[in-house]
Amino acid sequence: MSASLVHLIRHGEVDNPHHVVYADLPGYGLSELGSAQADAAAVQLAHAPVRAVMSSPLLRARQTAAAIGAVHDIAIEYDDRLLEWEGGIRWAGVRWEDLEEVFPGELNAYLETPYDLSLPTESLLECGARVAATARDVAASLDGGDLVIVSHQDPIHAGYLELVGLRPDSYHTDKPNHAGIISLEPTDQQWHRVGYWQPEQGPSFPPLEE
Repeated sequence: MSASLVHLIRHGEVDNPHHVVYADLPGYGLSELGSAQADAAAVQLAHAPVRAVMSSPLLRARQTAAAIGAVHDIAIEYDDRLLEWEGGIRWAGVRWEDLEEVFPGELNAYLETPYDLSLPTESLLECGARVAATARDVAASLDGGDLVIVSHQDPIHAGYLELVGLRPDSYHTDKPNHAGIISLEPTDQQWHRVGYWQPEQGPSFPPLEE
């Protein structure tokens, strides 16, 4: 047996008034809107047969997962393979407006050629592989029902592309918004996307969000 569906979810909006690249920094929990987005995602999945909720250990993901787990009375399990993409961690603590000065050319390279970055860190392909492995491992361990995985924008998107066998020309097309739910049907080969839902969103900032 396996999970019937796997729901990949990006965390809700983060309280970040100073526009800091928070990456793996401690703190940086959900904003008021982010909490409402997490609650809306929980309502969206309230009638799904959720059997397990996995999350990144970072606060914003934990808070989003907790809202979903509470609806189903399920304890959250944490997996380091769901942590933020290490390329973004390189920029941690820098204001978005200062990235070009501190790391010249790196943000533009991420936006223009994300699969060909020369950063001395994890590639997006490697990030997607670890998230996809987590999804496959946990889904295979379930005897039916749905699996929820809560992580960050790049890990969720890169993992999704790995699971469905896509490497689009434009990596930044169709990335999940805050608390967006990508629903996938597991198969022995490539998985199939069967739905996407997202709650109300706030202003779009910055060009890259974790």
